Amino acid sequence: MVRNVLFIMADQLRWDYLGCAGHPRLRTPNIDALAARGVRFTQAFVQGPVCGASRMSTYTGRYVSSHGSMWNFVPLSVGQKTLGAHLRPHGVRCAVVGKTHVEADLEGARRLALNTAKGEGLLAMEGGFEPFERDDGIWPPGFKVEGNRYCDYLRARGHGGDNPWHEHANSALGDDGELLSGWEMRWAGRPARVPAQDSETPYMTRRAMDFIAEQGERPWVLHLSYIKPHWPYVAPAPYHAMYGADDVLPAQRSEAEREDEHPVVQGFRQTEPSRSFSREEVRSTVIPTYMGLITQIDDELGRLFDFLRERGLDRETLIVFTSDHGDYLGDHWLGEKELFHDTIVKVPLIVVDPRAEADATRGTVCDELVESIDLVPTFLDALGLPGAPEWLEGRSLQPLLHGQAEAAPREAVFSENSYAFRDEVRLPSGQPVDACQMTMVRTRRWKYIDYQGLPPQLFDLAQDPGELEDLGRSEAHAGVRAEMAARLFAWLRARKRFPTIRHEDIEQWNRREVKAGIQIGHW
Repeated sequence: MVRNVLFIMADQLRWDYLGCAGHPRLRTPNIDALAARGVRFTQAFVQGPVCGASRMSTYTGRYVSSHGSMWNFVPLSVGQKTLGAHLRPHGVRCAVVGKTHVEADLEGARRLALNTAKGEGLLAMEGGFEPFERDDGIWPPGFKVEGNRYCDYLRARGHGGDNPWHEHANSALGDDGELLSGWEMRWAGRPARVPAQDSETPYMTRRAMDFIAEQGERPWVLHLSYIKPHWPYVAPAPYHAMYGADDVLPAQRSEAEREDEHPVVQGFRQTEPSRSFSREEVRSTVIPTYMGLITQIDDELGRLFDFLRERGLDRETLIVFTSDHGDYLGDHWLGEKELFHDTIVKVPLIVVDPRAEADATRGTVCDELVESIDLVPTFLDALGLPGAPEWLEGRSLQPLLHGQAEAAPREAVFSENSYAFRDEVRLPSGQPVDACQMTMVRTRRWKYIDYQGLPPQLFDLAQDPGELEDLGRSEAHAGVRAEMAARLFAWLRARKRFPTIRHEDIEQWNRREVKAGIQIGHW
């Protein structure tokens, strides 16, 4: 029986930066053990290659074109139905500890006269999650942080100042006691000013335990959302020095990629993160700390999993571990995220189903194409709650967890973004803001990326798994591009267009008119 769901998300964690995913240097024994208890999906993809868009798709079970929150800080419409709204009518508490990146639709709330300070109005502004410990982090230098519980905790522990998040948890000290800002990657090898137990990852893990401990018999879904290993790349001791330059894998890139570049990719290569991560000095300094932050998450998850076992909750809790997107770290001469290489849009996904029906798949690897929008229908399925096919565009993973063959395996996955928010990209392209849409369709063999008004990109993943040769303008592949464009158009036609009415009600509509005596066109 599944009574609860523990939904864990790391921020900006690459799919290939786990021991169980084959990284030869990174130590993640607790996540590896989690995979040994469940199913590890090797072909899981997010629906947006930035935090906000990806998370809004994961929380709604809908593609970006359907929910409309295209990029970071784009409000999630109050008209969208999220995970919490599906759960609460059935008595399931749905809360968050950590980051969501949900931007409140304040204009929509004003229009509807919602009280956003409490009740349903507050939940709508929080993306449907009860904010048990909501904290998106990322407080810039010089910003005065007030009313933030983590910063208040740091002050209580003696780490004072207007912005202890920056000045202590995400900065180091120089040899003469000067502050070395974590926003400057050159200091990534220095330890954070706080001891490990006061850094963000352990703090949020303890808060997750606090939430779980107070639930009693009430079923719950907890979204434990770590902000790391997302930048600033700062780790506390001993994690800052666990790995060194010798542990850094070579960048996946080629000189040929920079010849005759696609204009959008060329624009992203001009951004500061890309120029920095194109230098080996930067990679050898930053990546060891990135790896240390991942091992810290793994250590904290070990404590959390022990906590669940001690209380017998592991036998009735579905556990999911995933990420919202990856990190280029210099691959393809790029930094950060936002484009559609597998480095970014493919993410780790491990699911542990405690029921006996899942025993046959424990410790297995699933290579089926799956998407992050599949998680909401999976949670509803596991909890025995009714689905909402009029809203949800994902599909439950439960058949795969229970070793059942899918009736119609997914043939392609999709992801969307806009470069309208990046002047270095949009201005040289000459495109207006509303024509900067980028859409990826990826099958097992081909990856096709459509750009409005610009040439597409195409990669043959069978011959070129590293995505180093763009075939978007190859005459020999015109037929493949046409086929992939048709697949994209068919996907756009299939979006959920009637989310506020159940399919059963649509099927009964005409019969209800007749029964009510409505006679349209009667002679």
